[in-house]
Amino acid sequence: MASKQFDVVVIGGGPGGYIAAIRAAQLGFNTACIDEWKNDKGGPAPGGTCTNVGCIPSKALLQSSEHYEHAARHFGEHGIGLKDLSIDVKKMLARKDTVVKQNNDGILYLFKKNKVSFFHGRGSFVKAVEGGWEVAVAGAANEALVGRQVIVATGSSARALPGAAFDEETVLSNDGALRIGAVPKKLGLIGSGVIGLEMGSVWRRLGAEVTVLEALPTFLGAVDEQIAKEAHKAFTRQGLKIELGVKVGEIKTDKKGVSVTYTDAKGAAQTLAADKLIVSIGRVPNTTGLNAGAVGLKLDERGAIVVDAECRTNLPGVWAVGDVVRGPMLAHKAEEEGVAVAECIAGQHGHVNFNTIPWVIYTSPEIAWVGETEQQLKARGAAYKAGTFPFMANGRARALGDTTGMVKFLADAKTDEILGVHIVGPMASELIAEAVVAMEFKASSEDIARICHAHPSLSEATKEAALAVDKRTLNF
Repeated sequence: MASKQFDVVVIGGGPGGYIAAIRAAQLGFNTACIDEWKNDKGGPAPGGTCTNVGCIPSKALLQSSEHYEHAARHFGEHGIGLKDLSIDVKKMLARKDTVVKQNNDGILYLFKKNKVSFFHGRGSFVKAVEGGWEVAVAGAANEALVGRQVIVATGSSARALPGAAFDEETVLSNDGALRIGAVPKKLGLIGSGVIGLEMGSVWRRLGAEVTVLEALPTFLGAVDEQIAKEAHKAFTRQGLKIELGVKVGEIKTDKKGVSVTYTDAKGAAQTLAADKLIVSIGRVPNTTGLNAGAVGLKLDERGAIVVDAECRTNLPGVWAVGDVVRGPMLAHKAEEEGVAVAECIAGQHGHVNFNTIPWVIYTSPEIAWVGETEQQLKARGAAYKAGTFPFMANGRARALGDTTGMVKFLADAKTDEILGVHIVGPMASELIAEAVVAMEFKASSEDIARICHAHPSLSEATKEAALAVDKRTLNF
């Protein structure tokens, strides 16, 4: 079987992979992208975990469930009356599937537009050959490709608890959590990370009794402590039951559902009985099946591909990006790395600034942040100033009827350079972009305080928090 020759072969069509392929093609390289995701008809479904069972479908369900909660609990405040409110879960899931397909099709269109050759199947290394690397594609038609440069972007998979394998019916990963066919009466969650909180929020809004079991003694330990405490209060008011410092024991499933034995923070034995259990305890890099050993591709103890600061592996001409390498497992981080690698291959100076990668949790209230937390600044002995502004003092938030939360600025005590911005509240995912731009340009809190923000807007809370760094807020 004759090999097809390419300048760049990308293994994986998730955010890191498909973006890397498109950027490489834009730079004039003959580029191929291999991806094995299938839709329900067996056709190609590029976009990886993010598009198929992660970012995109979860946001679709969050939007649907938020509409339902507004109708059930908040429309009355606006003088809107409803009778016989109901939720059609089947239709909600169908809408989610439509949104996913639109994104799959959009990526296939972008491949055609940018002249990227797409191969549907599983990609794996075969051997080093003259002029690059041979990569096998196992799909409906097995093919052999040779890439002068190879970019690995195979993503990650949900980590299972020992002794509690995912069956995606009762014990669920993010995949099964997105396909629950009816609102469970009781839903258990192990892990209070991003995925767990978002999925817990979806089903809590629709009527499920949700209990979150978290092994760590603190809630959202990666988040600024002040912001995390505000979020914890909001989620508790909404009805999420969050237990911290627990030690999970045996998990049993039967026809009735699932039971989880655990020891609570006080050392008492407890049992959680639920209809469904979502396990959200992190993710592991996807390197199984890549045939890394055959070519000597170096992996670390977690199974991640070892790379340098520019995403080069130990093999010449082989790169890796996204969840399969070090760093935060975020779709936008993968995209930025994909672009950077394509540009490095072209002899340019692609670069990713890890200090300005934003994080978002799409709960209600949303949580978003960029840069260092206050606890990190204290740990390294930094001299800093802090300023906060609550959404309850923001006119647009009052009009929206959503005044939970705040914006928080952290700035260097001497230079006033912004070191971190942390938001919990409405549309935090959109508001954080201003902070990212500011930090990329090494702005000071004074710079943001001096910029005119539209009134009334939620972004005024960002300006006011920047003003608060110098203790001169105007509206609080």
